[in-house]
Amino acid sequence: MTKVILLIGTNKGVFLAESTPERRTWSLRGPYCDHWPIHHVIADAATGTIYAVGGNQWVGLAVWKSPDLGASWSRSGEGLAYEEGQPRLKSLWSVAIAHGRIYVGVEPAGLFVSRDDAESFSHVKGLRDHPTSPSWVPGGGGLILHSLVVDPEDESRMWVGISTGGVYETLDGGATWAPRNHGTRADFMPEGQRYPDHGQCVHCLIRAPGKSLRLYQQNHCGMYRSDDGGGDWASIEAGLPSDFGFPAAAHPRDPETLYFVPLNGAEAGRYVPEAKAAVWRTRDGGRSWQDLRGGLPQQNAYLCILRQAMATDALDPAGVYFGSNSGALFASADEGDSWSLIAQHLPVIYSVETLVVG
Repeated sequence: MTKVILLIGTNKGVFLAESTPERRTWSLRGPYCDHWPIHHVIADAATGTIYAVGGNQWVGLAVWKSPDLGASWSRSGEGLAYEEGQPRLKSLWSVAIAHGRIYVGVEPAGLFVSRDDAESFSHVKGLRDHPTSPSWVPGGGGLILHSLVVDPEDESRMWVGISTGGVYETLDGGATWAPRNHGTRADFMPEGQRYPDHGQCVHCLIRAPGKSLRLYQQNHCGMYRSDDGGGDWASIEAGLPSDFGFPAAAHPRDPETLYFVPLNGAEAGRYVPEAKAAVWRTRDGGRSWQDLRGGLPQQNAYLCILRQAMATDALDPAGVYFGSNSGALFASADEGDSWSLIAQHLPVIYSVETLVVG
């Protein structure tokens, strides 16, 4: 029987929520991973294996793995350390699967890869060897590599998002990298230096579906779209109530459709505008936006949705999901037209991803 599973990373472990394809009711189980802080959880759609990353300097650093949808877990941190003379890792922030490899983004910002199903890892040195890396500085959440976008057609090409460093692209499997930030603002820089080559505070970087080179980016200073793999970025924030926020999620089939939850601003509390929850949807690549509020709280909703806490599923119509720092988890089974609260009082939700099995 087909099941839809939400993979939820929190500051007290992993939770899994399950439903049928109708997505009317949900069951919740967890927490897993020994109550570790888990920043990101994903699953391999081909095998169903779940991978979770997180940890800190007190509990340790590791990638957790479950081959049986959460019934059992193992973990490995082998190789997750910089070379002598480099800083000590503080945490793991993101994970991606592509071309038989497991990629992990870490704090302080850097990239690791596993070629043996997360049993061991090696440092992708080319990124930190880039001459701009000494100028990267911590954002509000630290100096983290949080966004991993691997080209599904080209195993040598990928993009990463770093706070605060910017977007970088490799075309040779990580040996060399180039900044891809042309057209994105850095309002916190001095006057006349607000469109730098690097140093932007990326909040979320995602790829549109299909074979195009379309990328979307939510930045500390605006929402952007690139149609050429990050070579140039165009602002698509017109029509939104704010240029600030963290997560965005792409439609599974339509490259023109994107979902975003704006917050009221970096200095204004970082919650949904007017404390009224809304997901904003574009159907035309960001040229226009519509606010979706049906079923979402419209008063006293001081919610913050963190950078990886929003996702879509692969069904038709697509499901859309987001979780908040207050532990509330919301779902839509009709592409955002209506919403329901499917869990509350969870720990701080760091990430939400989806898996369809059966």
